[in-house]
Amino acid sequence: MREAGDLATALFDRRGRMVAQAVTGTPGHINSLAAAGRHFVERFPPDSLAPGDVLVTNDPWLSAGHFFDITVMTPVFRGGRCIAFFGSTIHHTDIGGYGVGAGARDVHEEGLWIPLARLYEAGAPNALLHDIIRRNVRTPEHVMGDLAAQVASGRVGAERLRALCDRHGLADIEALSEQILRRSERATRESIRRLRAGTFHGESVFDVPGGHRVTLRVAVTVDPEAGAMTIDFAGSSPQAPIGVNVVLNYTAAYANFAVRACLDPDLPNNHGSILPVTVTAPEGCILNCRYPAPVAARHVVGMYVPMPVLKALHQVMPERVLAESAGAVWTIQVQGRDAQGRDFTSAMFNYSGGMGARRDKPGLHATCYPTGIAAVPVEVVEASMPIVFARKELRRGSGGAGRMPGGDGQRVVFSMRTPHPWLLNAVTSRTDAGPEGLEGGAPGAPGRFLVNGAAASEARKMLMRPGDEVVMETPGGGGYGTPPGG
Repeated sequence: MREAGDLATALFDRRGRMVAQAVTGTPGHINSLAAAGRHFVERFPPDSLAPGDVLVTNDPWLSAGHFFDITVMTPVFRGGRCIAFFGSTIHHTDIGGYGVGAGARDVHEEGLWIPLARLYEAGAPNALLHDIIRRNVRTPEHVMGDLAAQVASGRVGAERLRALCDRHGLADIEALSEQILRRSERATRESIRRLRAGTFHGESVFDVPGGHRVTLRVAVTVDPEAGAMTIDFAGSSPQAPIGVNVVLNYTAAYANFAVRACLDPDLPNNHGSILPVTVTAPEGCILNCRYPAPVAARHVVGMYVPMPVLKALHQVMPERVLAESAGAVWTIQVQGRDAQGRDFTSAMFNYSGGMGARRDKPGLHATCYPTGIAAVPVEVVEASMPIVFARKELRRGSGGAGRMPGGDGQRVVFSMRTPHPWLLNAVTSRTDAGPEGLEGGAPGAPGRFLVNGAAASEARKMLMRPGDEVVMETPGGGGYGTPPGG
C-alpha cells in the first residue's frame, strides 16, 4: 500500500455525501468510496453513532468491487454530534481465500467478506471482528497494520476538521458542504451544456486470462438542456465464469472519470459533480454482475471502462480524447516456501503498459491509464521474498505509430530463488490484439506473457518449478493521427 498508492481517502458530510477527496488515489477507489458513503449512513444513521465508533466493510457490491479493498469510515464528532465522516479505501495485501487472481468461480472462494460493521465501538476495538480478520488472512501483520493506519488517518482527519471549525467559528460543515456540492454540480452541468445533443456509441474488445474475450459497448447520451449525461453499457458481454466481473459501483467510478477528464479536469470531484452523470448497465452483464459472481480481478475489465466511453466522446469533443491505452495493469502474486522452509505469500505487484497518444503529445511510456497505481520498486519486492528480477526495461517500439506515437510498454523478467515448487498467480490482458489507434494512428503491440519461453494464459494459479523463468511484455498504447509519410 505504501509503495503502490492503491488507495483513496475522502471527507463526507453527515448525509454520507463525498465533499472532497485527497489528491492521491485511483479513480476506481475514489468514486467507489463516494458510493460507499451512502451505504454506511443508511446502515448507521449519524445519530446512532457514538464518539470513538469506527465503521468498516469490504462488501464488493457496496464499496470498491472486491474483498481486497477494505473501506473504513470514521465519524467526526463536535459538541456531542456527528458532523462528518472521514473515509478511506485501500487494497490490502491479502484477504484469505483464493488470493490475487481470476481463478475463483464463486465470490465465496475469494476470501473474507466483512459486512457493514463497527470496527471500534466507543473507542474500544471490536475484539471478535479483529480476531476474525486476523485469523482469515495469510499476512496478518500487514493487514492489521494497514487497517490500523486507516483508523489512525480517520482520527487525524477528525482532529484537523474540528480545528478548522474552531478556527472559523463553525458548529458543523453543513452549510459549507451544501455550497461546495451545489457549485460543483452547477459547474459540471454548465460543461455538459456546451456539448451538442445526441447519443454516441463506442465499443472495445479485448482478451482476459484463460482465453476469454470481452466486449464493452456503450451509448453516451448528452442532454444539454438538462446539463446531464447518461452512460449505458447495454450490449456488453454477460458476466464471466471467472473472477473478472465488475460491480456497478466500480463501473460508474471509471465511467465518471473518463467524462470528468474530458469535460473539465480542474473541477472538484465530489457528490455534486458526479450527480449530472448517470451510469447504467443491465444486471447480469460483466459490468453489473449478480451475486455470487467472482470479482477478485475486477480491475482487468473495470480499467477498460473508459475506453469505449472515450470513443463515444470522441464524436463530441475530439480534441480532448486520447487513443486506446493498454488498459488494466498486469498483476502478479507468488506463493511458496523459501530455502529455509518458511512460507511466503507476496503482496500483489503490478506493471503497466503504454498510454495511448494524445492529439498533441505522445503517449507516456509504462504508464497506466486510467488508474493512478504505481509499480512497487523491484528492490522492495526482492527484499520481501526470494525473487530475482533479471530485467525491467521499456519495450521499445511497442507503442503504436502515429503523428503522435503511443507509449511503450515494458519488459519484466523474473524467477524465484527457492528449491521448492511455487505458485504463480498472473492476471494479464490484451495478448491477442493491441490497443487501437485513433484518427489513423496504428495500434500498439499486444502483450506477451511467457513461462520458460512458451506463451501462457491461465485464469487459475500455475504450479511452477525451481528455475522457471517468467517474462512479461506489456502492451503498447495506440498511436494518434496518420504517421508521417503514412
